[in-house]
Amino acid sequence: MDITRIYGFPPIANPSASKLILGSMPGIASLQADQYYAHPQNAFWKIMGELTGAMPALVYAQRLQILQSAGIALWDVVGSCVRPSSLDAHIDKLSIVTNDFSSFFAQHPNIRQVFFNGAKAEQCFKKYVQNSLSITTLKLQRLPSTSPANAGMSYANKLAAWREALQISPPST
Repeated sequence: MDITRIYGFPPIANPSASKLILGSMPGIASLQADQYYAHPQNAFWKIMGELTGAMPALVYAQRLQILQSAGIALWDVVGSCVRPSSLDAHIDKLSIVTNDFSSFFAQHPNIRQVFFNGAKAEQCFKKYVQNSLSITTLKLQRLPSTSPANAGMSYANKLAAWREALQISPPST
């Protein structure tokens, strides 16, 4: 078992962001590409494309700009950990170091909604972060994971859940 510590990415956010989407920790494909949700089978960018226009075919920097223009910030709960594969279940719980959410929320005071991309992100936030925050007005909601490991839910159902939660109208074409 590889016990190499891995490190996530900095947040993608502008100061006026009102919604924060949190994953757990980037997978191997994302870490290698230095991009959030880089695995070709991950539905995140396809869903964001339908909701905001941040289509997977666009250059990564363009997708990030579109998300920021839509008031969406992107980050992960875990800043570093030991994980020998891309599976959230393989994160060594004793190795988890969370990101600095107190500073993040101080720099992004308009964020009132936090959406978790799957159960692990929600579990880690509630266990390691939530009680340390002085903010009590955050709306927290878990959404279906966009990971290819979440094959038990159809793409259409994932998209519908994300659309309802984020309450974003599809971009005009």
